[in-house]
Amino acid sequence: MPNSELTKYNYDKMEKSFKKEKLHDVVSRTIVNNGIRNSAKDNHVNDRLSGSFSVELDTGKVSDQKASGRCWLFSLLNVLKHDFAKKYDVKDFELSQSYLFFWDKVERANIYYDRILETAQLPTDDRLLTEYLAYPGEDGGEWGMAVALVQKYGVMPTSAFPESNVTNNTRDLDEVLNLKLRRDGLTLRKMVHAKASDEEIKATRKKMLAEIYRIAGYACGVPRETFDFEYRDDKKKYHLDKNLTPQQFYAKYFDVELDDYIQLSNYPDKAMNKLYNMSFADNVVGGPHVHFLNMPMEVLKDAAIKQLKAGQAVWFGNDVATQSNSKEGLLDANLYHYDELFDVDLAMTKQERFKYHQAVPSHAMTLTGVDLVDDKSTKWKVENSWGEKVGEKGYFKMSDSWMDEYVYEVIVNKKYLSESNQKLLDQTPIELQPWE
Repeated sequence: MPNSELTKYNYDKMEKSFKKEKLHDVVSRTIVNNGIRNSAKDNHVNDRLSGSFSVELDTGKVSDQKASGRCWLFSLLNVLKHDFAKKYDVKDFELSQSYLFFWDKVERANIYYDRILETAQLPTDDRLLTEYLAYPGEDGGEWGMAVALVQKYGVMPTSAFPESNVTNNTRDLDEVLNLKLRRDGLTLRKMVHAKASDEEIKATRKKMLAEIYRIAGYACGVPRETFDFEYRDDKKKYHLDKNLTPQQFYAKYFDVELDDYIQLSNYPDKAMNKLYNMSFADNVVGGPHVHFLNMPMEVLKDAAIKQLKAGQAVWFGNDVATQSNSKEGLLDANLYHYDELFDVDLAMTKQERFKYHQAVPSHAMTLTGVDLVDDKSTKWKVENSWGEKVGEKGYFKMSDSWMDEYVYEVIVNKKYLSESNQKLLDQTPIELQPWE
């Protein structure tokens, strides 16, 4: 192996090379005084991202997930609430994210205990167990996880189960749950190694889950079993529907058949036209598996456009931290020219970014519009869940180039796929491991 120790000779050569740059003082002053992003920002991005869209849903105020990782819940509930708003003429209607969040904490702990017991004989540095122990109490999730919760527990309006201090800022709760669940994992593994009886383990596990319920109940409140649905529509007409369970409410007021929706993904580091299972991401024992059909980006965009034209919003997963400006609500693949600013080559393909851990599906948002020129998408309207103080009252503008590079998942009704692509859903899924 070559000797790579840095010496004064190396320093002197690097400094000499640095000072040879004609504009090194100008560039340095610019970056030091303005910051990297401001110095690298493209001046023409606003010309590319005007505020008009040829296809645009009639939507109301955006939601605000505050300091929490619940974007996946907010985005699914955004799809549902827009459907409700159109059907019942209530534009700014809001569904309770806290309700599903409460049950996710309980369900996620329940499935975690199963996984700990299934891997009890593995060493703690085993790759699979390490993944299960990484963030057992985290907030993040997938569309399929939200679907599992809605199908089991229904939904309720925010008026019946409002936000709390904790649901608006989940950091402390996550910290407590991570500690609690890891300690529970330690206890259960010790019991298995000590050859405790199935009855003893079952009783201990039951007690642990009751404690998780208590923590979630204290922090979020415990959902009521029934509620009265009271609202006034946009025509000022008063409505009252009494004594509904969340399941009855969902069945009565929502027409979205969640089983008809499929996650289309574009992960170019994996084989295309294949169905994949991510059962490690499941959050509800007995619920549907988290799965996706891996397809070229053109298929994702075509299906999303068809769904928007039909008047329905589209859940999508993306890497919102890359080439974005949340204050202005801009998403553009050429928003910041870091390579030109520092005179370095930073080019990587989408496939390469995934293989080398540069690409991260970090956020979920909702498509509510698209601009078509000669039947080709040029830009998209995005509903975020960060409140009205970012973007244009919470809405972002996304270039088609950003869609290509940094959007990884869209949720669409399978009827918007071609007949040949629908047949791909009949494949036996390829099971992915957590690290894949």
